[in-house]
Amino acid sequence: MSERTHTPRAKGAGAAGSGLVDVRRKPATWTGLWYVLPFLAFYLLFLVWPSIVGLGYTFTDRSLAGGDVSFIGFDNWNETLTDPGLYESLWNTLVFTVLSVPVMVLLALGLALLTDHARRLGWFLRLSFFAPFVLPVAVMALMWEWMYNPSLGLFNGILGQLGFEGSEWLFSENTAMVSVVIATAWWQVGFNYLLYLAAMQSIPKDVYEAAAIDGAGVWQRIGRITLPLLARTTVLITVLQLIGSLRVFEQIYLMTGGGPNFATRTVIQYIYDSGFVGLRIGFASSMAYVFMVLIIIASVAQFRLFSRKEA
Repeated sequence: MSERTHTPRAKGAGAAGSGLVDVRRKPATWTGLWYVLPFLAFYLLFLVWPSIVGLGYTFTDRSLAGGDVSFIGFDNWNETLTDPGLYESLWNTLVFTVLSVPVMVLLALGLALLTDHARRLGWFLRLSFFAPFVLPVAVMALMWEWMYNPSLGLFNGILGQLGFEGSEWLFSENTAMVSVVIATAWWQVGFNYLLYLAAMQSIPKDVYEAAAIDGAGVWQRIGRITLPLLARTTVLITVLQLIGSLRVFEQIYLMTGGGPNFATRTVIQYIYDSGFVGLRIGFASSMAYVFMVLIIIASVAQFRLFSRKEA
């Protein structure tokens, strides 16, 4: 008995009743666009359009006080690039970033390692480390202002009990920025901690077991397995933290108001003061665009630096 081989035939050749699946290209449909349209409308209305309008304001003398608006060319840009107040606030922003980014990354990594190894206390540690992150910034600022109070604060009270002299904390130019960094780290480290912990728990346990069988100790497993496998997570956290630190505003505005003597006034607060206190919307818009370009340059440079190291 000979075997018979059936070859598929095109539909036009009489394969309609042969049970073959007719694979034809379906016409394009625009149904999916209706699901994206609401988000696209909000994105264009509340992000793209304000950005275009703000860029236009940089070439005018528009003020929140009203009045006639005149085209002044690049005068706002020239004033922005020669304003000493902007460079002072840029320096304060850089100091905050340099102090906060390493602390926020390394502290989150250490807390995640502690949680990953302390299995029995895992739920308690996760709750303790992440809970401050969900607090509103106003609540956090009020708590730390009370603890930093020179007369009735918790920290000076503890120092007094130990026989040390108290500090001015938020009221001294030498300690105000460091005080804000400590409060910010306590408040924000939970997000970075959660990213590290999730990445850590996704590492296969077989890798650790094989290393333990080969005689690797705890610190060897952390240094040669955990940290290399967390490289991509570290890049992500560092870039996100860099952007967040450069954009710091709320906690400094609430805790110090930019003082004392403008020692903690950052770029965002200077833009806010120029636009909503000084009423100079055009000048504030030009500063905002200059600062946006600086953030983009810093983020891209840092991302490429980490990418080359990883390669």
